[in-house]
Amino acid sequence: MQAPKDTLSNSFRNYAALLRKIRQRVLLAQQRAIYAANEEMLRMYWDIGGLLQQSQNIDGWGKKTLLRLAADLKNEYPEVKGFSVRNMQCMMQFFCEYNQELTMIKPITQSVIAQLESYNFTLPIKHLDWTHNLILMQQVKDIRARYWYMIQCITNHWTIRYLQEAIKLDDYGKHGALANNFTSTLPTPEANEVQSMLKDPYIFDMLTFTDQYNERDVEIGLVKHMEKFLIEMGAGFAFMGRQYHLEVSGDDYYIDMLMYNTFLHRYMVIELKDTEFRPEHIGKLNFYCSAVDDLLCREGDNPTIGLLLCKTKDRIKAEYALRDIQKPIGISDYELGQALPKDFRGSLPTIEEIENELG
Repeated sequence: MQAPKDTLSNSFRNYAALLRKIRQRVLLAQQRAIYAANEEMLRMYWDIGGLLQQSQNIDGWGKKTLLRLAADLKNEYPEVKGFSVRNMQCMMQFFCEYNQELTMIKPITQSVIAQLESYNFTLPIKHLDWTHNLILMQQVKDIRARYWYMIQCITNHWTIRYLQEAIKLDDYGKHGALANNFTSTLPTPEANEVQSMLKDPYIFDMLTFTDQYNERDVEIGLVKHMEKFLIEMGAGFAFMGRQYHLEVSGDDYYIDMLMYNTFLHRYMVIELKDTEFRPEHIGKLNFYCSAVDDLLCREGDNPTIGLLLCKTKDRIKAEYALRDIQKPIGISDYELGQALPKDFRGSLPTIEEIENELG
C-alpha cells in the first residue's frame, strides 16, 4: 500500500530539517576546532617567544643562534611551519609586546597597563589569527586604536587585506575616534555596528563659504548636494527631511536633519552647530531621539541614534556630557571645503602671462 502524499511530504520536510541541524552541528564543531587550534598555536608562539627572550637576556646571543635554531627545528619537525628566523623574531616581539600569562591580555609596561585600565577593556588577542596579530602589532602602535581594529576584525570578519587597507586609510581615525556613549546605551554587537558606520570628522568638501555662515547655510548646502552628502554619510542612509517637524505636547519642534539607515533599521537625528561643542547641545539631541522613538518608530525599528556635528569638540567635555545620557549619541566634527577669497582670482596670472614666462 502506497503512503499518502502528505505523509511523504512531511517525512521529507522532517528529514531536511534533521539534515540541516546535523550540518549546523558539524559546522559548529569545525569552527570550534579551528578556534582551539589557533589559540593553541598562539600559546605556543607566546611560550617560544618567552623562552627565546629569556635566553637572549641571559646569554646575549644574536641572529646566528636563530639561524641555527631554525635549521634544527626544521629538521626535527619538517611538517611544522613557522620556525623561520623572521617568525621567531616575531614570536619574541609578541611576547615582549603582551608580556602576561596564558591569557595574553595586558602588556607588561606600566604605561600601557594604565591605558588599558583607564579604558576598561582587554585585548582579544587569542580570537585573531597569527597574521592579523602581526599586522596590528607592527602597524598600529596606539593601544586604543589596536583594540578597535581587533574588535572590527572579529565582529565584521575582516580579511588580512581588508585590515591592511583599513589601517592605511586610517579607519580608526575616521570612525574609532568618534565621541559616543554607544557601549553604555546599546548591546555590544549593535554598539560596534553603529560606531563602525559613523565617522569623525565628516568632510563636506562640496560646500565652500567665503563669508560667515551658520548652521542653516550648511543644512541648505547639504540638501542641494544630496548625492555627495549621502555618499559621505555612508552605506544605507536615506534622507528623510530637513527641519523635520515634530509636535510634542502641543509644541512644535524642528530637527535639523533626519535620516534612516536601512542596514541598521534605525532613525538618525542630526543636529548641526556652527560653533565648537557645548554640553548643552546634548540635552536637545537626547530629547529629539526620545521623541522620534515614540512618534516615528514602528515595529522592527531599532532605537534612534543622535549625531551632533560641530566645528570642533573637546573630547573630555564630550565624554562628560555623554556619560549619563540614556539615548545613543555620537559627537563628530565636520569640515567644509576651502573657498578661494574673492580677490584671489585677480592675483592669478593669465594664460597669456604664463605663455610669455615660458617663452
